[in-house]
Amino acid sequence: MPHDTDPRLLRAFTAVAEELHFTRAAARLLVAQQALSRDIRRLEREWDTALFTRSTRQVALTADAQRLLPYARRVLAAHDELAGALGAGLGRPLVVDVAAPVATGHRVLAAARRAAPEVEFVARFHSGLARAAAEIAAGRVDVSFGRVAGLSPAVRAGLEQRLIRWERVAVLLPEEHPLAACSEVPLAALAGETLYAAAGNDETTEWTDYARSLFAGRGVGLAAPFPKLEGDAEFGRVVRKQGWSVLASEEFVGLSGMVLRPLTDPVPLAPVSMVWRRGLRHPGLDTLHTAAGSLAEAGGWLRPPAGAWLPDADRRLLGPAPGGR
Repeated sequence: MPHDTDPRLLRAFTAVAEELHFTRAAARLLVAQQALSRDIRRLEREWDTALFTRSTRQVALTADAQRLLPYARRVLAAHDELAGALGAGLGRPLVVDVAAPVATGHRVLAAARRAAPEVEFVARFHSGLARAAAEIAAGRVDVSFGRVAGLSPAVRAGLEQRLIRWERVAVLLPEEHPLAACSEVPLAALAGETLYAAAGNDETTEWTDYARSLFAGRGVGLAAPFPKLEGDAEFGRVVRKQGWSVLASEEFVGLSGMVLRPLTDPVPLAPVSMVWRRGLRHPGLDTLHTAAGSLAEAGGWLRPPAGAWLPDADRRLLGPAPGGR
């Protein structure tokens, strides 16, 4: 067995071992399935052992794979810690996905830039933690923000997270909609409506999952997500043409001809966590933590209103919102 196995091959092995599905593992690593299969075959040749048994219906670990998986995880964790330490020492930029220019993550990044102008923060806009988490796993993004309960346990295992805000959930309505005159919209009033809940693209799966939990049994339909819609104008054009209202958060872009109204009875909350690669060390990460804490304290971000509602998956992962149900 060689002593210099490429970490990329170890990541391929652990992804397949954790997902037990080549297509999902490839999507998690943002590689083609054929490339992932080639990496697994190469690793099997290097280690001179079969790692997976495959059938048309399932993928399973061999006994050797089960034995080697904990070692591979430890090697990758050490590799990530080394990369983080080297990055901090060399003063490399910290790549931060903020989803959108008006999002909570963008506020935290702006505050961090003001607090530490000597640190180079590079912003990315992936509009969804599901996609950004794959970028973090691949080493192309360092930090992102979003709903961690929408990620698989295998993906979360490679991340660290800190809850920084409970965002109120709202609905974006056409100005001529009968509910647009309301200051708040009772959730029951949306029965019979079809809402768009993909934040402008089909990669925000954690947000669509949230919408399904919120609308279950309430008579609200979900529109099928479009492929990624580039720009606010195109997003607004599509939803207005289709006649949809939009499930959103209180931090959402303003669109011409539409109004944002918070939901109530109950008060749905969208938990926003700051998420980073496990083992990452960088002065910019420390600054982001300080900025997030200061904004949360000043803005009451972690003091939700009475009657708050969370999906079951979020309550299991984060605990109930104080005062919630």
